[in-house]
Amino acid sequence: MVDFDTDHNDTITVFTTRPDTLYGVTYLAIALDHPLAKQAAQSNEKVHHFIQECGALKVAEADFATLEKKGYEISIKAIHPLTGNPIPVWIANYVLTDYGTSAVMGVPAHDTRDFEFAKKYKISVQPVIEPADPEFDFTKEAYTGTGPLIHSQKFDGLEFDEAFDAISKHLENHDLGKREVHWRLRDWGISRQRYWGAPIPIIYCNACGTLPVPEQDLPIVLPEDVNFGDKTSSLQSMPDFYTTLCPKCGGPAKRETDTFDTFIESSWYYARFCCPREYEKIFNDSVDYWLPVDQYIGGIEHAILHLLYARFFHKAMRDMDLVEGDEPFSRLLSQGMVLKDGAKMSKSLGNTVNPQDLIEQYGADTVRLFLMFAAPPEQSLEWSDSGVEGAFRFLKRLWAAVYQFQNEIRTTADSSEEDRKALRRLCHQTIHKVTDDFERRYTFNTAIAAMMELLNGIQKFQPASKEDEAILGEALKSLVLMIAPVTPHISHTLWQALGHRKSIVDETWPTVDPSALVQESLTIVIQVNGKVRANITVPTEHDQAMLESLALENEKIQRYLEGRTVKKVIVVPKKLVNIVL
Repeated sequence: MVDFDTDHNDTITVFTTRPDTLYGVTYLAIALDHPLAKQAAQSNEKVHHFIQECGALKVAEADFATLEKKGYEISIKAIHPLTGNPIPVWIANYVLTDYGTSAVMGVPAHDTRDFEFAKKYKISVQPVIEPADPEFDFTKEAYTGTGPLIHSQKFDGLEFDEAFDAISKHLENHDLGKREVHWRLRDWGISRQRYWGAPIPIIYCNACGTLPVPEQDLPIVLPEDVNFGDKTSSLQSMPDFYTTLCPKCGGPAKRETDTFDTFIESSWYYARFCCPREYEKIFNDSVDYWLPVDQYIGGIEHAILHLLYARFFHKAMRDMDLVEGDEPFSRLLSQGMVLKDGAKMSKSLGNTVNPQDLIEQYGADTVRLFLMFAAPPEQSLEWSDSGVEGAFRFLKRLWAAVYQFQNEIRTTADSSEEDRKALRRLCHQTIHKVTDDFERRYTFNTAIAAMMELLNGIQKFQPASKEDEAILGEALKSLVLMIAPVTPHISHTLWQALGHRKSIVDETWPTVDPSALVQESLTIVIQVNGKVRANITVPTEHDQAMLESLALENEKIQRYLEGRTVKKVIVVPKKLVNIVL
């Protein structure tokens, strides 16, 4: 816990999972019904109106990620517990009342939500974690990863685990905070359905009351000849279904006509999929062979609800000796939502895109390529018609490159040995990256970006000999194999065009040749005060003194040094040299 003192000598308690970013706090955000917000609303009509306006909009928690961030700055300032500096306090519509203490610290440099809010309201952004990429731009996005601390006074240089522990201990030792574990667990609300779901096994008898259906009478089978025109439950208009006898007194009774929601079935169907041909019992030995599921993929609402319910079901089934193991899934990937014009695609909003129209115009492969390239799978994707067209152009370029190669069009250019090595190195670097992105990282967008770079290298290469054609052919075949999981239809056709009789789905994945990755030289960027001014090529094995000397003696750099004093030279090995004047 981290405490913030206000001008009223009160304390605002906030909850954070990232104490290592504490020095990056530039504002404090409180929920609409936080005591300070209510206090401010009593003396300020504008604050009162803002709270009423935001409170009137009911938003499901799953939609908070795409909610337009709104805030109102109040007159009270908070005091930063470590620096002692005053920071603004904002009432924000994205702060959940039931999360933590209904007050959160705003760290725009290292939280995407906070960054959006700070950018909208022109709140300062203070980086306190050094990104792995020296070119990372904090004015464009938040860096949400971990790394060594910067601008954090005595904690500078500490890595995540060390910083987490050191800052937490500092807060505890000075009575500024304490460590706590917060558990969030919802009640399971089962919504009744009119037909689509498992029948609720309940019978109502005027004499005996509410009774469960006897086990020997299960399962209840839903009728198939149903009229869905009625706005009430379709089963209520079917006496043949709901008319029954009381299992206790034998008198006339009525069967429940609502059904469970589909979460009931989908919370355990992953296990039933393991033995679909078992007709005598719920599971057989196959369930223990296949489970746990290797990879679970679902949206935000699945991670919050469906995943939770599935774990409940699994543990109950484990206790009933129906399955072995404590967990149903080994790995989780929460996919983002598709947005259009800043809002979640929804039929109710009328902002959906008909995939059939796109398939007819561009083909299914184009649509699939765009969806996987537009954003990392765990982030929201903003729909873009131009992005679909870009994916289509890439596939046309790939098609042209394959058929140009098959037509054996040679040039009169004389490819150098370095050109051949460069293309082969690019090919095997791409195989290495795509394999890692697909199998371990699940970052399909970066894998596709790497394949696009490989196609650029292929199209720049000008074959003039049989040796050149062999290297170009290897690159093309590797590219078609790697893009096949994303665009299976065009890849199958191009694989046949490259002279292969076997279907591409039966081929093996390309492997990396370590010898092709050997690089004798590197291109080093030279910056002056952070701006790129030149490039130099140096041997792969080089020392810092050599880089500094080459950078300072470079002809293009010399004109920037005239009449100026060099304060320091920063060298990032194998990447760049930055001359600070």
